[in-house]
Amino acid sequence: MQEITSIRDAEVAGKRVLLRADLNVPLKNGAVADDTRLRAALPTLEYLHERSAKTITLLAHLGRPGGKVVENLRLAPIEAKMRELTAVPFVMHENLRFSPGEEADDAAFAKQLADGGDLFVNDAFADAHRAHASIVTLPTLLPSYAGLLMEKEIKHLSEALHPPQGALAVIGGAKFETKIPLLKKLVALYGKILLGGALANDFLKVRGSPVADSLVSSAPVPEELAGEERIKLPLDVALFNKETKTGRTSPVNDIRLGEASMDIGTSTAAKWSGEIAHAPFVLWNGPLGVYEDGYVEGTDTIAKAIAEGAVRAVIGGGDTDAALKKFTFDTNRVFISTGGGAMLQFLTDGTLPGIEALKR
Repeated sequence: MQEITSIRDAEVAGKRVLLRADLNVPLKNGAVADDTRLRAALPTLEYLHERSAKTITLLAHLGRPGGKVVENLRLAPIEAKMRELTAVPFVMHENLRFSPGEEADDAAFAKQLADGGDLFVNDAFADAHRAHASIVTLPTLLPSYAGLLMEKEIKHLSEALHPPQGALAVIGGAKFETKIPLLKKLVALYGKILLGGALANDFLKVRGSPVADSLVSSAPVPEELAGEERIKLPLDVALFNKETKTGRTSPVNDIRLGEASMDIGTSTAAKWSGEIAHAPFVLWNGPLGVYEDGYVEGTDTIAKAIAEGAVRAVIGGGDTDAALKKFTFDTNRVFISTGGGAMLQFLTDGTLPGIEALKR
């Protein structure tokens, strides 16, 4: 089977193009609250228009309507914002997930979509890990191509799977079960893995450090990872006691009853920042503290080190992109993935269902 073909190699002039994009953005008071994903879809949309596509129909989903029409999940606010962002004419298909056929990967629904186009372009990397009709079956019904964003994601994440010697991986977040396959993959590729967030609690516990009331997973740490020397844990952590409503920073061997680890400590953040400054490449996925509760210092310190340093980096997942965007950085040196679960799965498997469906 051949590799996927880029939209750069397609003859689009005079063709009706179906463009699958990731437009699943937050809404507030009926308006788009963050247009980052919409802007990411513009280069492919504009490329198709510049090459004289007859029509461009945008295919996308919003939220989880469960196969039925949900009024506040209609795509009208997204369409309105897209028309503000670009003068390119397009047709907006209604929320794909209003049809039960989308998530069920129903062939008849895919055929219905295909009847509206002459060729298909998938630019929705963040959705490419889903075995849904518009992702895996529609591309088998029409000449199909990868969009510019999809192409860029595959390029940069593939580089992260072939890092230079001495590269660092920084892994955080709290979804232990989803990160274990990734850790197993990365220990064979990276010189060091700096582990933060709730993931670190599981490893601290299995390595004999007290975790008290810190969040830990019910799943065991695999034996081959428990003592892995390349997995480095925090030296100190920011703690919070729910009963006394007090916090402190402490070495990891002095977490006391009633306390919960909420972030990497200042000493750890400083040490890891120094290592990042001297690394040739950094892969970073997931925040290093409970970012949504205001424990941002550790994550922001690492983000600052990447933004202000010279290291090449690929980042994504959780609040890592929000942290990095607090600083000015070189987009030619630092790539922010649009995928969450898709990024994790690609790094683990080296491909995604939506990518495989584009192969011929």
